[in-house]
Amino acid sequence: MADISISIDDLAAEITLAVKEYTEDVSAAIEKEVDVQSRELVKAIRTDAPKKTGEYAKGWTRKKLRDSGQTAYVVYNKAKPGLAHLLEHGHAKRGGGRVAGRPHIRPNTERTEKQLVDRIRAIIRSGG
Repeated sequence: MADISISIDDLAAEITLAVKEYTEDVSAAIEKEVDVQSRELVKAIRTDAPKKTGEYAKGWTRKKLRDSGQTAYVVYNKAKPGLAHLLEHGHAKRGGGRVAGRPHIRPNTERTEKQLVDRIRAIIRSGG
């Protein structure tokens, strides 16, 4: 084995560099996974959404938000934004009575959130 000597200052710099590279790799992998999961969430909601004319289901999309260097996605209905909560939770009829809700947002969001958390844990363990 070769005899390698390194000063404490150089060791600290090398450790700092290694941690920085790890952090950048993990951040890039997490950002990519969030992108993939947001696309999957849009597809899942479109699939499960009620389809009377199809306009509501086709209206599901996502928007990329960038704030202080971090990327986030908002999944929303562009075509009929006011209809989402009425279909998800139900609503009162005009002549009395209620229309039952058809949950299509929450189940998909919960499933996607669980998958994303599991994938992020795996990314952190593997180092990116």
